[in-house]
Amino acid sequence: MSFETQRAALADVVAIPVTPFTEDGRIDRAAHRVILRRLLDGGVRTLTPNGNTGEFYALSPAERREVVELTHAEAADRAVLLAGVGHDVPTAVAAARHAKGHGASMVMVHQPVHPYVSDAGWVAYHRAVAEAVPDLGVVPYLRDAGLPGARLAELADACPNVIGVKYAVPDAARFAGFARDAGLDRFIWVAGLAEPYAPSYFSAGATGFTSGLVNVSPALSLRMIEALRDGDHPLAMKVWEQIRRFEELRAADGSAHNVTVVKEALATLGLCRRDVRAPSSLLPDAERAEVAAIVQGWSL
Repeated sequence: MSFETQRAALADVVAIPVTPFTEDGRIDRAAHRVILRRLLDGGVRTLTPNGNTGEFYALSPAERREVVELTHAEAADRAVLLAGVGHDVPTAVAAARHAKGHGASMVMVHQPVHPYVSDAGWVAYHRAVAEAVPDLGVVPYLRDAGLPGARLAELADACPNVIGVKYAVPDAARFAGFARDAGLDRFIWVAGLAEPYAPSYFSAGATGFTSGLVNVSPALSLRMIEALRDGDHPLAMKVWEQIRRFEELRAADGSAHNVTVVKEALATLGLCRRDVRAPSSLLPDAERAEVAAIVQGWSL
């Protein structure tokens, strides 16, 4: 797959599927298949196995490989796979190579989880992954507000397969400056904080957004991106208003229930169990009832 085709796949709703679990804590393959088919049948064409909504950091290495393999088996030629990789450099490289062998055409490199990340070290980390899979598109997942745009440009100078950025700093003005410092037209800019930030980020140059909500309602997410592509800001904001409370519940308390709310909604629809792994936890009863009411109001 060419880099141009990969870039086009990023300029879309980039779905982050959940990882459902059985009662005894294993990956629920049957439920996973149902959720993926629902996304694909709903029109989603870009999938990120092992994203944060998929509980990447709560999965074992074997489970992360299993998620990629299951996603490839189900999606086949129906979607582009952007596999999440991360942890230490050898682990990230091994995961990227595994993803390449199982249908992924791109990898999203999770923000390095380390107490001491220098700008130069950030470049070196991503360069090691990108150079290991030169024919895969590489998408850094950026959550560091302090990283200069020039560092991303430096990375892409060394690794032309760095083709996009999942930008997840909650500051549209900072995003606008960073994108222009790095090269606005050089990368595909994906709004990494999903639908709530998509309208403001699109106004500053983003052309795609990630979504966990899309697991629950593919139609809402696709309606928003179609409105944004058409420049119909009022329609995009109507969708924003529909999803506002759902996303507020996900973002509350430092996003403590980011995944939990999505799984609660899916459980309400009978699509998977609500179980999440520590350090996430189940919702209190009041919030569970509110999620159920929101989903019912969407008439899914």
